[in-house]
Formats: sequence, structure tokens, C-alpha cells
Amino acid sequence: MDKKKLAAAISAVFTYIKTSEETAAFHAAQVLEPVEAQLQQIMQPNNIWGISGRQTQMQSNTMMQLRMFK
Repeated sequence: MDKKKLAAAISAVFTYIKTSEETAAFHAAQVLEPVEAQLQQIMQPNNIWGISGRQTQMQSNTMMQLRMFK
């Protein structure tokens, strides 16, 4: 095979692989973007006092179920 043809074939294969990788990375970024936004909302609670009060209620219910107030 001619050297120019071989170089063109190799270049075409590398370009195809590079394009496929870039496409996969682009789609992966679009899929992960909403997931990361949801994780940030979960990790940063908006109402600290509400969460604390709910935790206290749950602990109180557990203590009643274990009959610690007898």
C-alpha cells in the first residue's frame, strides 16, 4: 500500500475514535449534570431547624416504643 494511503487510513481511524470518545463524553456530561444538581440539593438542607425538630420527634417515638418512660 502507498504510504500516503496508509497515512490517510490511519488518520481516518484516529479521527473516528476521537469523535466517538468526544460524543460519549458529551452525553455522559449531560446525563450527570441533573444528578449532580439533585445531590447538591440533598447535601444542603434548606431548613436546619425543621430537620432538627423532626429528628427529635423520631428519637422521642423510639424511646416510647422501647418503653423508656415507664
